[in-house]
Amino acid sequence: MRDEMRREREMFEHEIEKIRQEKEKVKTEREKLKLQYDTEIDKLMNKLETDRQNQEKERRRREEEFNEREEQYKTQIKEKEKKEREIHENMKKERDEWERQKQKEEKMRREEEDEKQREREQRMWDEFNQRLRQERERMETEKVDLHYKHETQENNMKILMERVEQMNREKEEMMRKLEEEKEAMKMMIEEARQNQEKERKRREDEDKKRWEREKQISEEHYQRLKSEMEEVIREKERIERERREQLEEFEKRLEEERNMREDQQKTFEEKLQLLEEQHEEKLKRRQLEMKEEWEHEICTETNDSLQRENTDTTGASPDQHFQNEKTEREKIEQLFHRLHLDKNKNKLKTVEVLQLTAHSLKPHKSYAEEKLVWSFIQKILTMNYRAKYTYVKDTNEQHDTQQRDSDDLKEMSMSNEETGQSERSHPMDVQMAVFHCADGFLKQLMVTKLSQCQYALPLLVPDPFTQQTEFPLWTFRQINKSWKMTNTNNEIISQTQPIYKAETPMVFFFRFGSVSTSKSQLMNSLINEKHNTFFHRNCPGSSRTRVLMDGVVEIAWFCPSGTNDDKFTDCVAFCNLHGDAGDHEKQLQILTEMASVNVVLLPQLDRNESVKMVQNLYTNKKSLICLLTEDESTVTEINNIKFKIGLKERSHSDASEELRRAINDCLSETSSTFRLEDVSKHSDIRVDEEDDDDCRRGREAAQQMMSLLEKKDLREIKESFLPHQGKLWHQWSQKNKELHRPRADETEMDISRKQANLTRLREQQHAFDISTFIQFFIKEFNLHAENKIYFLKWLEIFLEEYISMDMSVLHQKYDEKWSAVVKLKEKNYKPEQLKTEQEEFERIYEEIQTAGFGLEHIMREIGQIYESCSSVKKNKKDLQVHFSSLPSLAAELMISGFPLELMDGDAAHVPVIWISAVLDQLIQKLGDQRVFVLSVLGIQTSGKSTMLNAMFGLQFAVSAGRCTRGAFMQLVKVSDKKKTQMSFDYILVVNTEGLGALEQSGRSTRDHDNELATFVVGLANQTLISIFGENPSEMQDILQIVVQAFMRMKKVRLNPSCVFVHQNISDVTTGEKNMERRRRLQEKLDEMTKIAAKDEGYNAECFSDVIRFDVEKDVKYFAQLWEGGPPMAPPNPNYCENIQELKETIETYASKSHGMTLTHLKDRVKDLWDALLKEQFIINFRKSLEISAYRKLETEYSKWSWSLRSAMMETENKLHNQIENETIHEVEETNLQREMKKTSEEVTQSMSEFFEKYTDAEILIQWKTSFEIKIKELQENIVRETKRKLNQILQQEDLKKKTDALRTHNENTLIEKSKKLALEFKDKTSDAEILKKEFDLFWKQCVKTIITESPPIKDIDIMRDLKLLSDIYKSVSVDQRVEKSESKDVFSVPSYSDYVQLKKSSGFTGSGTNIHRSTKKFGYSLSREEEAQIRSLVTDIAQHTDSMIMSFNISKMGYNIRCIQQITDYIKKRVTEHQEGPVKYVFKNEFFRDLVLSICVRANKMITDQHRLFRDANDPAIYVKKKRAEYYSSFKKYCHEPTSVTIFGEIICQKLKEPIEQSVYKQTARDLADEIRINCESLNGNRSKLEKYILKTLAEENDFDKYMKYIHNPKDHFKSFIRDEVSRYITDKFSVSVSPKMKENIKLLQQKIMKAAHESTEGAQVNNGNVGLWLKIFTQQLSDVLIFSEKDLSGVNHDDVDDFSLLQDVIRDRLPVVMSEISLRFNTKAFPKNLDYKFRPDELLSDHFCQCCWIQCPFCKATCTNTIENHDGDHSVPFHRVIGLNGMHYKNTTNLSTSICTSAVASNRSFYPNASDDNVLWQQYRTAGGDYADWSITSDLSELPYWKWFVCRFKKDLEKYYNKTFEGKGKIPDEWRKCSKQDAIESLDQYI
Repeated sequence: MRDEMRREREMFEHEIEKIRQEKEKVKTEREKLKLQYDTEIDKLMNKLETDRQNQEKERRRREEEFNEREEQYKTQIKEKEKKEREIHENMKKERDEWERQKQKEEKMRREEEDEKQREREQRMWDEFNQRLRQERERMETEKVDLHYKHETQENNMKILMERVEQMNREKEEMMRKLEEEKEAMKMMIEEARQNQEKERKRREDEDKKRWEREKQISEEHYQRLKSEMEEVIREKERIERERREQLEEFEKRLEEERNMREDQQKTFEEKLQLLEEQHEEKLKRRQLEMKEEWEHEICTETNDSLQRENTDTTGASPDQHFQNEKTEREKIEQLFHRLHLDKNKNKLKTVEVLQLTAHSLKPHKSYAEEKLVWSFIQKILTMNYRAKYTYVKDTNEQHDTQQRDSDDLKEMSMSNEETGQSERSHPMDVQMAVFHCADGFLKQLMVTKLSQCQYALPLLVPDPFTQQTEFPLWTFRQINKSWKMTNTNNEIISQTQPIYKAETPMVFFFRFGSVSTSKSQLMNSLINEKHNTFFHRNCPGSSRTRVLMDGVVEIAWFCPSGTNDDKFTDCVAFCNLHGDAGDHEKQLQILTEMASVNVVLLPQLDRNESVKMVQNLYTNKKSLICLLTEDESTVTEINNIKFKIGLKERSHSDASEELRRAINDCLSETSSTFRLEDVSKHSDIRVDEEDDDDCRRGREAAQQMMSLLEKKDLREIKESFLPHQGKLWHQWSQKNKELHRPRADETEMDISRKQANLTRLREQQHAFDISTFIQFFIKEFNLHAENKIYFLKWLEIFLEEYISMDMSVLHQKYDEKWSAVVKLKEKNYKPEQLKTEQEEFERIYEEIQTAGFGLEHIMREIGQIYESCSSVKKNKKDLQVHFSSLPSLAAELMISGFPLELMDGDAAHVPVIWISAVLDQLIQKLGDQRVFVLSVLGIQTSGKSTMLNAMFGLQFAVSAGRCTRGAFMQLVKVSDKKKTQMSFDYILVVNTEGLGALEQSGRSTRDHDNELATFVVGLANQTLISIFGENPSEMQDILQIVVQAFMRMKKVRLNPSCVFVHQNISDVTTGEKNMERRRRLQEKLDEMTKIAAKDEGYNAECFSDVIRFDVEKDVKYFAQLWEGGPPMAPPNPNYCENIQELKETIETYASKSHGMTLTHLKDRVKDLWDALLKEQFIINFRKSLEISAYRKLETEYSKWSWSLRSAMMETENKLHNQIENETIHEVEETNLQREMKKTSEEVTQSMSEFFEKYTDAEILIQWKTSFEIKIKELQENIVRETKRKLNQILQQEDLKKKTDALRTHNENTLIEKSKKLALEFKDKTSDAEILKKEFDLFWKQCVKTIITESPPIKDIDIMRDLKLLSDIYKSVSVDQRVEKSESKDVFSVPSYSDYVQLKKSSGFTGSGTNIHRSTKKFGYSLSREEEAQIRSLVTDIAQHTDSMIMSFNISKMGYNIRCIQQITDYIKKRVTEHQEGPVKYVFKNEFFRDLVLSICVRANKMITDQHRLFRDANDPAIYVKKKRAEYYSSFKKYCHEPTSVTIFGEIICQKLKEPIEQSVYKQTARDLADEIRINCESLNGNRSKLEKYILKTLAEENDFDKYMKYIHNPKDHFKSFIRDEVSRYITDKFSVSVSPKMKENIKLLQQKIMKAAHESTEGAQVNNGNVGLWLKIFTQQLSDVLIFSEKDLSGVNHDDVDDFSLLQDVIRDRLPVVMSEISLRFNTKAFPKNLDYKFRPDELLSDHFCQCCWIQCPFCKATCTNTIENHDGDHSVPFHRVIGLNGMHYKNTTNLSTSICTSAVASNRSFYPNASDDNVLWQQYRTAGGDYADWSITSDLSELPYWKWFVCRFKKDLEKYYNKTFEGKGKIPDEWRKCSKQDAIESLDQYI
């Protein structure tokens, strides 16, 4: 043996040696391959280098060729450019020569014409003055003569006065003729100038065209050379690109070769390694075998023992039970996986399944398996019992319909079929999978819907993974069952009970083993033969296998209907244990113990393995029925409660009937009952309510609340626990309606009393203590947010349970009494008896209303607590939280899916304050989401709530005893995916009480129904009209109400849609009948439209005139709700399909609608209800809607108009600069319109989008055309006004040329002289002191010379100039009035009566109240209308004089006394025209004087400031002094700088300093105006918002005089406020906004200047031009942004400047220094001081805001809010004021009126227009004519508390101002005095 081992070892060593040799061989081969690889690489590298060298040579050759050709092209281009420059120079010389000649001729001609004109004018003035002197002398002579001769004759004096007036008229006529001659002369001069200008332009155009032709020829040649050059460059690039590509390709090939070699080497090494490993493994295995053989020989016995032990271990089999469990678990996991569910993660939630998805809108008959879950959920939520009959799309379908000849093919087909069947999910598995993966709320909802579908419900459910049994008691809590049965007196008794409380017999079905008869199908035949209450193997969609149903116990109830057809006389529960009962002992034990009758199915008693279990049941006292599927025997009664029934070969109906009889027999013998709650008493099962901590805590909290109600009478609960919603709330609601519907004879005092009464009711309501019940509710809701939904659900359950018994009794009494009343009416009993019965009926009804108690009543109470606290503005002492947090609670409820009461059904009132606050909280929590509002209307019990529940899976109360009261709203979320198809985030469902409800008997049913219908139709985007059946009378009633509601919406320009839903139609599928039904409905709608049109005063002939309506699409016919007779009938699937069709119709409409935002919804609720409170709904609601929409339109219009103005300001500034620079000489409208084109198009697009997409587009459309016209007119006006301004500047240019030229001459003379002086001292001295002394001496002499030659501009004094014009005054000189301070401010006097006297032509035939006699002369007492006329005249004159002052352009032209002369002439003209008109008075001289003085005082600052700017810019003594430091700096540089280029660059920078500063100021002003329009709170909206801030400021300042200015001169006050706001903004934001803007504008200007310098340098160098060309290009580049031209350097010698690059560098170095100096001067004072008035931000904003309507109400002086001046239509204002503010008083008294326009026009009182004795009814105020006829004043209570506060606060001031009192009839109501300043200010935010 050892020898053998040795041989083996030698053999092994030999093999090892052999392997070693092979290894050496491999190594040698590898080295050889490596050497070969290196050789190849070297060859490739050599070849690559050779190729590279060849390519390099070729590249050099091509580059040399290219360079040669490039040099040739450059030479040709230079020659061409030289020729072009020569041509340009020649043309320029010719043009300059021609222009010089032309200018010389033009100048001479103009001078001659001017001289002739001056002579002619002088002659005319001399003649006129001569004649005037002669006439004056003659008049004086005649006056003296007449004075001495006829001193006592009054008549002759009159003649003299008439002659004097005649003379004055002749004088004025002569002046007018003179002016006309002057105008004619000007026109002739202008015409001649225009002709010359046209000739000049024609010649310039010809020269320009010739030059352009030559330029085009040269350009074409240049382009040709350029293109050839580019072609060469491209060729060069192509060659280079090809070379690179070749190189890259070669490198790529080289890399691939290298990689391939490396791969080969790697593969070889891997093979070698594998070979080595194989040899080593083989060697080891051989060694091991040898060792085992050796050990086997030595240890035989030990080896045998080990081998036996090993054999025993190997023979053991695995645990078969464990394998089965594992397989089942895998099947369950696969099911959940296929259905895309996870039991432990991401539980399905109610909020997810209730949201609107694409799947919920478009159901299918079959689904992919992963969509089965959502299909089931959506169908079951819509109460479609076919949810379990869904088919799966089979992906394994084979050729089932084809015949197979081959047996193999048949087997294959059967195999495939079995495979597909086994993999298909069973419907009950889908249901249970959803059940296992749902959270508690979804489980409850799902089970509730299953119950409504009359399906069996899960009672005991084993966990699919742990097998722990659960009793889902929570899921049964919302299920109620109703049934009828006959009592011992043969009376039918109705019962409705929560199913978990109901005590009924229970029959328990189970089976042992496998049986051929379907147990579930057999049970169905006992409960409802037409409906599969228990799903069984023969149901559609069923499959052979199921994995989740074994061990599940389902329960269903049979509810009798009280008829002879009932199978059972009492309500009976049926339980069904799925699977083999022997495998589920726990369920079997529990149910057999609790059952009244046990029914077991098994094949045979003797052959069944579970005989022992059956034997135990048999010996039990419980009833037992054995059903033997393999036994043919009939019923065998063993004893009274034990039966045996054979089922084999028996018909299903026979067996079912026998079984029913047997069960009835058993039930008759037993009294045991089953109560669902008792199941939870078994300790070995899990109860969901106990296991869920949140559910348990919620129940405990609800139970604590309910304990507070113990032993309380149901009819007293509301009064005790919910006092805030009781009588006081009902009284307040009624009083509020009365307040908003005033009587015709009511005064403000009466209205104030009503308001005080409302306040008192609120205070009494607020005084109520909050019950402990409500306190606990609020506390619990706030403390335990995590379980609040459980808490609310439990509270609903307990409250329903608490009231159910008493309510059932009350409803029974109600039904009995109603039947009794009906019988009495039919038999015509005595009225007294009928009345008694009706009163009793009403009493029962009231008890029912009082007894109703649910979550909605709790929320109503909280709402009234909030409203009472909000009204008195004080928290309740017993409220643990601040009342402002209560709306958040309700908002949380809505978000959680609970409905919220929108209209209190008991009070028939909408708590607007509460609803608005809740919606505000919704906005805060969700954002301002868009909602589509869907409302429903219909008569009572027409199926409205049922329809909504089925459509959206909601849970509105639907039982006959729980009809909806009022209106409720509930949110339905739209899924994120669906939002992309719809333009909203939620559907807001509004459910309403039934119209014409029996409960409303005795009340104003018709009014209430109209009110409710109008409210919900107006609120909704779409309304569903539910009509039950086809009763003609009921249809007529509801259609008339609905048509009237839609007609009202049409009249207020709301366009909701509607869908008519006819429910309970028997044969909805018959097309012909449906067509006939639609025809009849259309006729009925048209008929109702005509009737409603008469009531509403509207012209409509058919329903389509009122609303968009398609009778084919918008009418739906619904099948009957129940498939059979209740209470056991399931919902009709056709009804569910009809619901689905309706849902799709709604979606179609909704997808085209934008819905509305929650903010808009809040406003809509308030506006609708406010309008409904008033009698004139149409007028009031349209007003509120139109005000809201118009305000938004005004805001947009403000943006559009500002965009146009802002764009034109930019254009105006650019053109103004060009005019100043003399680059343009005329401005055309077409050019301005072209500049505005882009902005105009943007505004037009924005307008179009706004009118199309805005929510209230239907309302806005009425103003679209007018606003488009107004925008167009605005644009035209802006263009015309800009043209006028610019042309005015053009005309003034000639007048200011002399001033500008003189200034430029002085500046340039100083520059040249200082330059000359510097050159003298340049080489003599460098001592700074000597140079300074010499410069000071030089400067003093030069300035003295300049001032001598140019006298200084003096300060102005307008008052002094008025004295010089004293010839316009007759009796009292101006200086006397000014010195004595006798003049009055005409703008603020309370009355103008002292300024007028009666016209002599009027006589004294008037009312004695209007005329009075003074001691010296006759005066005239002005009427209020005449006062308004004069005030309007004064305001208009003031505004026009402001425009005149701006047109004088004093900052550029300077002030002249002619300015004041023109102003006074204009004032005199207007005053004369006014008094010569149809007025009864004339003005005294004092009026004219005081008016002139007031206007001049008002304009003094503006004129003085503008003149100061002119003087600072043009007075030599001032501007030369300011320039001294700059000139001295230049002087020093002249002394040291070596070149004139540097000096010239320095001069340019100095000259640019002032234009830069002005440009920066103007641009910053425009930028600031834009910023203020956005950021300043008071100025970032429309005019209404601006007015709100003005009123707030006035209230804070408490200045009565400012109030009077605002009331009587609102436009002036607006401008003053804007000026103050802008000034404050600039001061506050100077460092953070104004200064950075200035610096940014400086930076931009610096960049533009340097760019201009660069382009000038390039242009001059290219064209070989001189410094003149450089300067020309430089100024042209800057002409748009700076007022800087060549004339500014006309006197500066710059001929020796030739280094333009150096010049550019000098400017680049010096310009930042100049900019820095400008920046240092910026401050808050310098900004407005250095800006001309017309460029200031406040003026720009005033132009924007104040170009609107300023007409004031003739009663109260409220200003029309229309933003368009001279607008079409009536004037209007949202809120009128107290008319006493305008001085209106009661006739023949001094009592100021406290009436408000809007309430006054509703009364039957009168007023006296124009101080006449003819009174006019307030209701007919327009008949007064004049201003009264132009105003639209709506009769309502729209008032602003602000003005009530103002009257109370400034009562004494107003009385003193008007010299009247608030007494007697005008006494201020006490309620007004309760309004504080803070209340007044807050009212502005609330209403404006």
